[in-house]
Amino acid sequence: MFNTIANKFAKKLLLAAITAAAAGFFPAAHAEDTIKVGVLHSLSGTMAISETTLKDTMLMLIDEQNKKGGLLGKKLEAVVVDPASNWPLFAEKARELLTKDKVAAIFGCWTSVSRKSVLPVIEELNGILFYPVQYEGEESSKNVFYTGAAPNQQAIPAVDYLMNDLGVKRWVLAGTDYVYPRTTNKILEAYLKSKKVAKKDIMINYTPFGHSDWQSIVADIKKFGSTGKKTAVVSTINGDANVPFYKELGNQGVSAESIPVVAFSVGEEELSGIDTKPLVGHLAAWNYFMSVDTTKNSAFIKQWHDFIKNPKRVTNDPMEAHYIGFNMWVKAVEKAGTTDPEAVQKAIIGVEYPNLTGGMAKMLPNHHISKPVLIGEIQDDGQFVTVWQTNKLIDGDAWSDFLPESKPIIADWTAPINCGNYNTKTKKCSGQNY
Repeated sequence: MFNTIANKFAKKLLLAAITAAAAGFFPAAHAEDTIKVGVLHSLSGTMAISETTLKDTMLMLIDEQNKKGGLLGKKLEAVVVDPASNWPLFAEKARELLTKDKVAAIFGCWTSVSRKSVLPVIEELNGILFYPVQYEGEESSKNVFYTGAAPNQQAIPAVDYLMNDLGVKRWVLAGTDYVYPRTTNKILEAYLKSKKVAKKDIMINYTPFGHSDWQSIVADIKKFGSTGKKTAVVSTINGDANVPFYKELGNQGVSAESIPVVAFSVGEEELSGIDTKPLVGHLAAWNYFMSVDTTKNSAFIKQWHDFIKNPKRVTNDPMEAHYIGFNMWVKAVEKAGTTDPEAVQKAIIGVEYPNLTGGMAKMLPNHHISKPVLIGEIQDDGQFVTVWQTNKLIDGDAWSDFLPESKPIIADWTAPINCGNYNTKTKKCSGQNY
C-alpha cells in the first residue's frame, strides 16, 4: 500500500517537473536559439503610407540573413509592433521590445518626433536603434545609428542646386509642424541668409500632420512667386498630407516650370497609386532612387519583388537606409562575436557596406554614414530621373555649421572624446551626450 502511494506520488512529481520544464525551461531555451530584432514602424495612422514598406523591408532582410545561416549560428526572429503614428506609443513599444521581447536591436521610426520619443528609452535601457530616414541633425546618441541623411546630405545640396542650376531667388519653406521641418528650416534660413538672400524673399509655413485643405496656402505660395523672381518650394511636408498638397498645386496651375517643388519626404512609395500628372517635373532630394542603374540596385529590386510577390511595388531611399544599416549591424555583430550593445557600438565604427547607388557607405564616429546626394525629377510613371548628383560621397554631419550655437560642436563616439556634443572651443561635452 505504501509503495503504491509512493509510486503515485513519484509519478505526480515527475509529471509536475515535465510540465514545469515545458512551461518554463523550453521557451527559455527556444528564446536562446534565436536573436530577436525589433521592427518599430507605424502600420496605421498618417505615417503608414511611408512606414509599412519599411516593416516589409526588414522582414525581407531578416529572411535573407536566415537563408544565409542566420547570425552567430542562430536564426533571426522579427518582432513587429505598430506604434500607429502615435508618438508617445513609440516610446512604450520600444520599452516593450527591449524589456519584454529582449530584442538585440531596433530598426524603426520615421518622423523625428517619434525618434525623439524613443531616444530616452533607448538610452535608459542601453538599446540600439537604427534610424533610416533623413532628419534635422543637431543630435548624436551613443545608442542611435543614423542611416538616413543629415541636412548636409540632402537639404543643403538641394538648395545649392535650386540656387545655382535653376536660378531660384525666392524661397518657400513649407513643412509639417514638428521638430524635423522646424529645425531643418532654421538651418536653411540661416544658410540662405549667409548666401545674401533677403528676409522678405523667404516665406515659411507649417501645417499639422494629415493636413488636407491646401487651397489658401497654395494661393499664398502662388502670390509669393508672382513678383518676377524665380521662386521654389522646399518641402518638408510628411506623410499623407503630400497627396492633397500636390493635387492643389495642380488645381491652381502651379507647375514645375513656374514654381518647382523640391521635396525631402516624397519618394517612390508616396507617389505610387496616386495621379502623378500634377507632379511631373517637380523634384525630390534623396540619396537613392529606384531608377538608378547599378548591378546592386537591380539585384535589390529583384529581391524585393520576389519577396513581396508584387512586381509593381517600388523601392525607395529609406529602404536602402535599412538595407545598409541592417547589413552594417550584421557585420558589427559578427566582428564583436556578440549582440551585446556595448560591444556592437564599438565594433560598428568604421564598418563599410556598399550603397545601392555606388560607393561604400561607412559608419562614422558620429554614428552617421557616408552617402551620395541625388536630385530627381518626378516622371509620369511615379519614378524619378536623376538630374543632378554629387561627384563624391558626403559624410553625414551631426551638427550644422550654419547655426552659431552648433558650429563648434562635433560628435565622436570613439576615445578619447566619446561624446555626442563635444565643444571644440571649450574642450568639453555640453549637457546630455546627444
